[in-house]
Amino acid sequence: MKIVEKQRNSRMCIICGMDNPYGIQAPFYSMEDGSVASIFSFKKEHQSYPGRVHGGMITAMLDELGLRALWVASPEIMGVTMSIESRYRKPVPYEVQLKGTARILTNSSRFLKSEAFLTDMDGNVLADAVLKYLKLDISQIQAGVTYHEEMCYYLPDGLTEL
Repeated sequence: MKIVEKQRNSRMCIICGMDNPYGIQAPFYSMEDGSVASIFSFKKEHQSYPGRVHGGMITAMLDELGLRALWVASPEIMGVTMSIESRYRKPVPYEVQLKGTARILTNSSRFLKSEAFLTDMDGNVLADAVLKYLKLDISQIQAGVTYHEEMCYYLPDGLTEL
């Protein structure tokens, strides 16, 4: 599917933070169908049992995808998670390339509901979630910080399709 735009990365987020040595440093892409996608790998430091990623890290990635679905159309709107209903379908391996996708289910002036999926590269669903967010300006989340200060990295990589 065609990539419309690469989304920005932050400094220290555990999922997208480029300055976080323990993070995933995942790239995110706005897709032509209005969804968001990412190709990434968890690290061995994200394990629970040997060979498996911790459920908290899986849910953190689903959470990131869920809000970033909003950024396809409105890249400077932030939000905070109100609820997550995660389902773990198969063990999620680390140090293996995975794909994350999400799309908006409902979008009002104050709230967003989305669904997110983690799959292996063959398309097998490993985990999914339905997520709800309260939309807020970044100044309501972190005083004195602007969107571009927090989401300071724009790192084009030349990809045109996923």
